[in-house]
Amino acid sequence: MTERHPHTPQTPRPKRLALHLAALATCLTLCGAAYPVPPHPGPGPAPGPVAPEPAPDSPAPVDALVPGEPRAPGQVVYLMDTPDQVLPPLVYEPTAAEEAVEPAAPAAGVERLVEYVPGNEVGVAACSRQAGPYQRQVERWLKLPADGKQSAADCAAIRRFQTDHGIRPNSGFAGPATWGTMRLLAARANPNAAGHCPVRRTRIACVDLDRQIMWVQKQTKVTFGPVAIRSGRPGFATRTGTYPVYWRHKNHWSTIYNAPMPYAQFFSGGQAFHAIYDNIYSTVGSRGCVNLTYSDAKRLWGALAKGDPVHIWGRRPGA
Repeated sequence: MTERHPHTPQTPRPKRLALHLAALATCLTLCGAAYPVPPHPGPGPAPGPVAPEPAPDSPAPVDALVPGEPRAPGQVVYLMDTPDQVLPPLVYEPTAAEEAVEPAAPAAGVERLVEYVPGNEVGVAACSRQAGPYQRQVERWLKLPADGKQSAADCAAIRRFQTDHGIRPNSGFAGPATWGTMRLLAARANPNAAGHCPVRRTRIACVDLDRQIMWVQKQTKVTFGPVAIRSGRPGFATRTGTYPVYWRHKNHWSTIYNAPMPYAQFFSGGQAFHAIYDNIYSTVGSRGCVNLTYSDAKRLWGALAKGDPVHIWGRRPGA
């Protein structure tokens, strides 16, 4: 028998049980508010209203798009969206042996032009009925009526362009890869036609955030590019201005997030040119760095040197 303290009044058993049940109910209510119970995984629709799909005449929002094709076989998915760029790197002089090692090449197919499409159009071969986020821009480029609405004629023309330039899926959706390719093509003849990048006797890297392209020029001659880039996302903009390339590290690795930054060329604090093992036209920007495809970053490594100026202007669309 348990000994009772002589000065502790005992609550009758039924009343104690009622108090315990009340306390349990309170706990479940509070815990449920903080940690909601997920829907039952069994058959039947999940509770709550289902968000309607956008009307075909309404452009699909950029942040709702997904890659229209699966990742390349063997592609390693790194956490590329990291805040390392807010911190300058620990600068040191790489050894000759370290510099002799080339960063690992991406898996076959990683650099293919994959369009971002609405989730319900992934793997669909039929012509897209959905207006894309760059519908008007693509229509103007193709000299179609720029009404921002997808039509059968629009889709057919966009599909032809996508087929001609190797963009997959070629469903006629006016997404970021299609519009980005058009911007790049328009810039090839004379990327500095607007005169935003200073013309100098020496080499200078030019970064146009408006068009999401970069190139290198010496006087009026373009010595590299233009090529597509991916710059800082909203809240993490790539800094504008003119900066020197102050450190080059071919095999840079993020020790914080255990992710590679191949062919890194730092120009402003932790912001650098570097390659990514992913789609350069992904809808989410970087956290400040100027990303390039592996092939372009490798070529840029040979086109710049320590001390070369980098001039950046404009603003990433949507940022």
